[in-house]
Amino acid sequence: MKVTSVEKKEKSTVELTIQVEADAFEAAVQKAYEKERKNIGVPGFRKGKAPRKIIEGMYGTGVFYEEAINQVYPGAYAQAVEEQKLDDVGYPKIEIVEVGKDGLTFKALVSVRPEVKLGTYKGLTASKDVAKVTDKDVDEELKPYIDRATRLVSVDRAAQNGDTVVIDFEGFDNGEAFDGGKGENYDLKLGAGMFVPGFEEQLVGAKAGEEKDLDITFPEDYHPGLAGKAVVFHVKVKEVKEPQAPVVDDEFAKDVSEFETMDAFRKSLAEKIADRRSKQADADFENQVLEQLIENMECEIPDGMVDVQLDRLMEDYAMRLQSQGISMEDYQKMMGVNGDIVRESARPSALRQVQMQLALTAVADAENIEVTDEEVQAEIDRLAKQYNIDVEQVKAAVPVEDLKKDLRLRKASDLVIAEAKVGKAKKKAAAKKTEKAEGTEGEEKPKRTRKKKTEETEEPKAE
Repeated sequence: MKVTSVEKKEKSTVELTIQVEADAFEAAVQKAYEKERKNIGVPGFRKGKAPRKIIEGMYGTGVFYEEAINQVYPGAYAQAVEEQKLDDVGYPKIEIVEVGKDGLTFKALVSVRPEVKLGTYKGLTASKDVAKVTDKDVDEELKPYIDRATRLVSVDRAAQNGDTVVIDFEGFDNGEAFDGGKGENYDLKLGAGMFVPGFEEQLVGAKAGEEKDLDITFPEDYHPGLAGKAVVFHVKVKEVKEPQAPVVDDEFAKDVSEFETMDAFRKSLAEKIADRRSKQADADFENQVLEQLIENMECEIPDGMVDVQLDRLMEDYAMRLQSQGISMEDYQKMMGVNGDIVRESARPSALRQVQMQLALTAVADAENIEVTDEEVQAEIDRLAKQYNIDVEQVKAAVPVEDLKKDLRLRKASDLVIAEAKVGKAKKKAAAKKTEKAEGTEGEEKPKRTRKKKTEETEEPKAE
């Protein structure tokens, strides 16, 4: 392997021209022949037994080039990156320049870790909400407790919206009962919109013991067979029930909580609301500060770096779906989307994560932040406790170096937030210079495009 040229390109990329010598490429072609010959039929020879020259004579001497390139270029690329001391952070774009008996020459566009120019990262200001709690807020917090304690009580009057009617019903299409249109002792809450339009409305005013025919037209987007059809539902109202809320007093507080009085219960609910809003305000404040950190830095992020992070996000998403018993393919079918749409919808998140990692790494470098072995061990212990697993299982699942990187970034984040102040966010005079990922330019996998025609008639195809 020999690197014949190194050229810096835009957006933190470097283009290497790499040459694989004739003998090394010939060895790769021989391996490709040994791997592929079993799949090639040649008249007069048993499958897998035809000599290489016979196969090349029939299909062209380039018949094994694609497989040979696939075998040889990853190692050559890795060796070239190491030789040039490049910090490769993304998938390379591979372009074949020349291939033949004299060897292989290809170009590799390498995504390298970008240089980060930090702006202001200490003393940033951001707004922060005060966690105020009103009586109305407490009433809303109390509502689920009241709803759970509310009982349905039979009443002798005409049904109203909000009541529940117990009904028997059967649907008829031109006098013929249709499948799925029958029910008995069905509890239907009027106004809930659970049945087709017009059904519940026509039962307002009905009394227990009354029978009614309801004229209903199914929506055009209803399931086939009934969509758009005018039908009749014969309904018998068997009972009318109204919701009866409990008396919200000290006895109610005792029933639904550990408190003896309603005042004490309401005070507890107010404290919970305040705590929740305070935590949300802290989170919003921190997010604003870290967004400013990103906005203040100058950095050209290569598309390949975003693509790598995007793959990690998609792998994590697929694992979370799988933990719920859903495959990514099934999820896409349920949502009516394809894999490209799901992937591209996650690109902004991947970009932001890369920006955050670069910014916080730069802060950690500027502040000479280090992580001790004791801090790493404490984090391992914390994870073991959180997931209720052994310490050794944590060590096996998460490499120590990854833990160190995460802790270092966390310490950098804590430093930036600790130095921040509550106030009006300062506007940045210059336009934001952090490079955005553009559409789908980043390649998901190494790809090859032919530049020069080879000396053979059979050309390797792009993966």
